[in-house]
Amino acid sequence: MVGTGMIGTVHRRSALAAGAAVTGVLASTPERSREQAARWHTRGYGSLDEVLADEAVDVVHICTPNATHADFAARALAAGKHVVCEKPLATSVADAERLAALARETGLVATVPFVYRYHPLVREIRARRIAGEFGDWHLMHGSYLQDWMLSPAATDWRVDPDAGGASRAFADIGSHWCDLVEWTSGERFHRLVAEMSTSVPERPAAPGADAAAVRTEDSAGLVLRTASGVLASAVVSQVAAGRKNRLWFELDGARASAVFDQENPESVWIGAPDEARVLFRDPQTGSAEQRRLSVLPPGHPQGYAQCFDAFVADTYAAIDGAAPEGLPTFEDGLRATRVVAAAIRSASTATWTEI
Repeated sequence: MVGTGMIGTVHRRSALAAGAAVTGVLASTPERSREQAARWHTRGYGSLDEVLADEAVDVVHICTPNATHADFAARALAAGKHVVCEKPLATSVADAERLAALARETGLVATVPFVYRYHPLVREIRARRIAGEFGDWHLMHGSYLQDWMLSPAATDWRVDPDAGGASRAFADIGSHWCDLVEWTSGERFHRLVAEMSTSVPERPAAPGADAAAVRTEDSAGLVLRTASGVLASAVVSQVAAGRKNRLWFELDGARASAVFDQENPESVWIGAPDEARVLFRDPQTGSAEQRRLSVLPPGHPQGYAQCFDAFVADTYAAIDGAAPEGLPTFEDGLRATRVVAAAIRSASTATWTEI
């Protein structure tokens, strides 16, 4: 595990749940590595070179600030390690292209945790779309809203574009929305027009530090067209009071519509001209993928943790030679980087921009 923050802890938990042995951890300093290793009852590495030289390491999970991803992932692949890299895969399209090409050339498994694909009822909507239940799409719309940056005192390394990249809110959570809607609907965004706003103009550079000018966005709004001409829209914010992690989308088709809300993932709304109904997650009904990913009985809520578990388990299954459906790879990470880059260009020029 390279990186010991919140998401590193999530990766470790899911790796253990999948039956992996966590050989060690690398933090920002050797001292922090030793401290975290003591908590996790494992080895503390002194450097990435030490990690990559360890023949016991088969997979490297990269859970570090965004600007480090490209270098760390490239070095891990070059060393013959499979890689799970947090998103964004890279902070530039050129670096993401290089990583996707390296993954193809080495034949190693290289994945990015777009884990919302692993909600069982997202799989159900996708299966019904493939079966033709919704007809051609007329409109796709939604939002991804959080409030963790609402306070002017709130700060994080993501605020600094040198560490997090030129985009914050859209790159961090808007990329999840775009990936999920593309994958579920089967559509591919072709061009977009974006606006970005910073509601809190100054924040501490670090906890307890003096306020400094903020150079990344708090919110973004996009209008998009898919390659087949379907209109879409999305609103993304990290300063929406009371919203903790509300990824929401609606797909409106010629025959029926579907709505998914990540904060209430145990049910989806299906609308038709003569009725509207609510489907509940159930391992005994629905599509094969919905049943596969429903690891708890009905009425026993599943959520983000189970999605992450399934993603990591599928990554390890791919290493063992399987081909799990919907496993997000470095190609998907490259796609997301291109979408983010297009949004940044559009917001800076106030024009429609091709992805």
